[in-house]
Amino acid sequence: MNPEEQNEARFVDIEIKLAHQEDLVESLNARIYEQQKQIDGLEGMVARLIEHMRTRDTTQAPLNERPPHY
Repeated sequence: MNPEEQNEARFVDIEIKLAHQEDLVESLNARIYEQQKQIDGLEGMVARLIEHMRTRDTTQAPLNERPPHY
């Protein structure tokens, strides 16, 4: 293989590697986007649970607690 063919083969290998890296970056970006959406949803759920715990009726006995006459 002459030097010109070697350079062409190296160039093709670099292009192939670059294409794979671009695909990987796009896949990772999509995964990060999905995870961020999930995190946002979970944060909203936690905020609603905290608000529910703050505003719940504290005079009502817990469901699994025995009444005082036991």
